Amino acid sequence: MPRVTLVEGINLALARALADDPDVVLIGEDIGVNGGVFRATAGLQQRFGALRVQDTPLAEGLIGGMAVGMASQGLKVVAEIQFMGFLYPALDQIANHMARMRNRTRGRLTCPVVMRMPHGGGIHAPEHHSESLEVLLAHHAGLRVLCPSSPARAYGLLLAAIRDPDPVMFLEPTRLYRLAKQDVLDDGRALPLDEAVVLREGDDVTLVTWGAMVHDTLRAADELMNEKISCEVIDLSSLSPIDHDTILESVGHTGRLVIVHEAARNAGLGAEIAATVAEKALYDLLAPVVRVTGYDTVMPYFAMERSYILSVARIVDAAKQTLQG
Repeated sequence: MPRVTLVEGINLALARALADDPDVVLIGEDIGVNGGVFRATAGLQQRFGALRVQDTPLAEGLIGGMAVGMASQGLKVVAEIQFMGFLYPALDQIANHMARMRNRTRGRLTCPVVMRMPHGGGIHAPEHHSESLEVLLAHHAGLRVLCPSSPARAYGLLLAAIRDPDPVMFLEPTRLYRLAKQDVLDDGRALPLDEAVVLREGDDVTLVTWGAMVHDTLRAADELMNEKISCEVIDLSSLSPIDHDTILESVGHTGRLVIVHEAARNAGLGAEIAATVAEKALYDLLAPVVRVTGYDTVMPYFAMERSYILSVARIVDAAKQTLQG
């Protein structure tokens, strides 16, 4: 069983999908000859050929349109958007065609597309390279939105996404691409879609998060445990649909909720989770829900990203705040 990084887990899943299903096709900027800007597709064109792993022009709208057309004719398309901030030109195709194909044709056509894209900051990049735009995608009915937090989950969720008959937006936390290695068995086994995962059980406060912030939240839970505060940590994984049942069950046990996400606070997914808990579990809460989020500003450049991305200390302070209620 190889120990791989998250980006290597993605490469394993793509290779497995290409080998197992001749209808799977990869498209994107620099994914073929160069193997992708983060090397997620390294070696795949050489192994499967230029028809299965296609380099496209630098045109995200074109990539989206190609994906819709190819998928409507029976192919299973995995399209890469080089950075999430480059998503906007493709959003027309995603929102108006991918997401609506099943409904528009009353089920006669589906749109089996996976749109892969790096998500979030932490690599000290210039503008448009460190965005967390999950709410733009989660708002559209007809799209699944996934965000893995480990190599094993990236492998299993990507295979599940490729095998799904409807469009899936697959957000890959840039900061985690090479952060750590994990044993990943390349057995072709997909993970369930639409399910959150309880990474750590606890009694005092529930911490809900996703993507790169999972690791910081687990570190915060370690620090809190040193102070005898027991945290239940939930990796949301599926950002649309949200597994509210797992969250509500946990809040029913702990009575307290902290939501952690890197994206800006205003209209973030944290607000949706907090609203659902208020609607369905208000009397279980022993303290107000607390959100720990990014700021309502443009992600600053280069080393200044550190001032934007959440610190472990902020998560620790938020958890303690709920215990004062």
